[in-house]
Amino acid sequence: MKKIFFLIFIFLVFQNTVIPKSEYNVYSPMKSGDISGSNSEKILFIVDFSNSMNEYLKGEKKINTAIKVLKSIISRLNPQTCVGLRVYGHRSGFNQFLGCMASDLISPIMPDNRENIYNSLSKVHATGWTPITYSLKKAVNVDFYEIKGQKRIILLTDGGENCDESPCDYALKLISERNDIKIDVIAFAINDERADKQLKCTALATYGKFFKADDAQSLMNSFEESLNITKDVQGIIIKK
Repeated sequence: MKKIFFLIFIFLVFQNTVIPKSEYNVYSPMKSGDISGSNSEKILFIVDFSNSMNEYLKGEKKINTAIKVLKSIISRLNPQTCVGLRVYGHRSGFNQFLGCMASDLISPIMPDNRENIYNSLSKVHATGWTPITYSLKKAVNVDFYEIKGQKRIILLTDGGENCDESPCDYALKLISERNDIKIDVIAFAINDERADKQLKCTALATYGKFFKADDAQSLMNSFEESLNITKDVQGIIIKK
């Protein structure tokens, strides 16, 4: 009897964690192409789609503000910039275990990726948990797998970790093993001192930067400063 219940559980896990290819552009090495030869920094946005992003900020849901600002920033990127998008919290699952595995690379890292990211953003909804550390691990071990050169993660979140180990602890382990990845963190409308410290440590441990944003304009400013940090990235921002 125990064996039967175990098999049922595995089946449910599979059903709730596999995403149909028709709905999301899930990462595949064949899709990303060979971008390792590019000298420019590779950029991966990780965006929080947890349920708290449905809260209103200045008359608009935080997730809608975040999407608008992100689209605006991406529209100003040099088309040849290698950029991708990972989201988390976009599936809740029937328990916390499954909700904490809700993290997907919905647009692989590649140049000329604007429309793909736009389309991917329209297919996800804020609904679940906040698996930040799990997402960082996936970014490092899967999304950036075999990609050479400098890499930057820009993490946008409205809360601290509530699934895995502290992202700060993970960042400290990461930087002790390699120095080719920096993590910038944008804390969006967070009024939690513990979460702020956790996220600030995550950024500074990897020699990245930490930003606090409380509205659309400060969120835009944070993205702009993040993308201008590395001086050898040519044409990241096209200024007006």
